Amino acid sequence: MGVNYFRFSISWSRILPGGKVSMGKNLEGINYYNRLIDELKANDIEPFVTLFHWDLPNALEEEYMGFLSSKIVDDFVNYAEICFWEFGDRVKNWVTLNEPYRFAYGGYVQGIFAPGRGGNNQDGDPETEPYIVAYNLLNCHAAAYRKYQEDFKDVQNGQVGITLDTNFFKPFRGKDDTDDVQAVEYTYDFMLGWFLEPITSGNWPVNVQNFATTPSVHHPQGRYLPVFTNDQKNKLIQSYDFLGINYYTANYAQIYNTSGLSSGFLDDCHYKASGD
Repeated sequence: MGVNYFRFSISWSRILPGGKVSMGKNLEGINYYNRLIDELKANDIEPFVTLFHWDLPNALEEEYMGFLSSKIVDDFVNYAEICFWEFGDRVKNWVTLNEPYRFAYGGYVQGIFAPGRGGNNQDGDPETEPYIVAYNLLNCHAAAYRKYQEDFKDVQNGQVGITLDTNFFKPFRGKDDTDDVQAVEYTYDFMLGWFLEPITSGNWPVNVQNFATTPSVHHPQGRYLPVFTNDQKNKLIQSYDFLGINYYTANYAQIYNTSGLSSGFLDDCHYKASGD
């Protein structure tokens, strides 16, 4: 086939059906991935493995609402550790999270991805939940990265990164329109920078900090944006050996300012994107 690398994701639920190590490992699931990895290596194809591509064990969603709880961090690290231990002798390229923006936005703003909160559904709070989920996702990533560096790097000599995504944006009314030029900055801050800046600087983009704390429809006194502790910042900064970028399309960005209180993430972004 002429393929040098094969990128695939491991299902957390297939390794740990109950989500936790204490609930037991699924040996059949582990053996499935062992066979896949062995076959790839036998054909001189390097596995490029993603740990989380949005399939969370339902038990954790039911127990503490998944990525809305900081409890997810310990369970994610334990799951990652099993994968490093079971497959790391052959897998040298790990991706902690695939497109966390899409997961947070699709699952907690639009409501079209699991767990289906936000959008036209009655469940969810798009004014606060996307930011809580992003915070916990980032801490999961950083903790898994540090676990590999501390316990596996010297022996396995692999690398760990993260895959983000973004579109390319141009100002809707041209480069001389200062409002739409500003809108382009907002698009990158709320799409790529939302997850990139914390792992480079240890904090949210300034525009996210400013807009995500403003009063909103259901939080008229203002909202709380999760704050990274100094320890979390230290773990986040440079928590990647490589950075993956998935790029899909280009859009125009036009400035958008709501006339009233923010109704959530879409208003916070202060832009509208269009294809023409």
